[in-house]
Amino acid sequence: MTQEFVLDICRESIKITLLLSAPLLGAGLLIGLLVSIFQAVTQIQEMTLTFIPKILAVVIALIIFLPWMMRTILSFTTNLIIHIPDYIH
Repeated sequence: MTQEFVLDICRESIKITLLLSAPLLGAGLLIGLLVSIFQAVTQIQEMTLTFIPKILAVVIALIIFLPWMMRTILSFTTNLIIHIPDYIH
């Protein structure tokens, strides 16, 4: 196992992690921005108003993107397991 190989695995792991977290973070960011604009326009400065819409957006995004996320992580894990004999040499 060379340093290049280990760095490739780490790089791929980080890429997969960012790719899987992007839809959930994006949904939370978008809803947070919309709620902030709504608060600025209406001058409602209630701090707890932002939490429920963000939580709902992340849960809905998780429901929508979960099949894709599972396929992606399963593909990555399967690829790692299949290539274990190549890693040993």
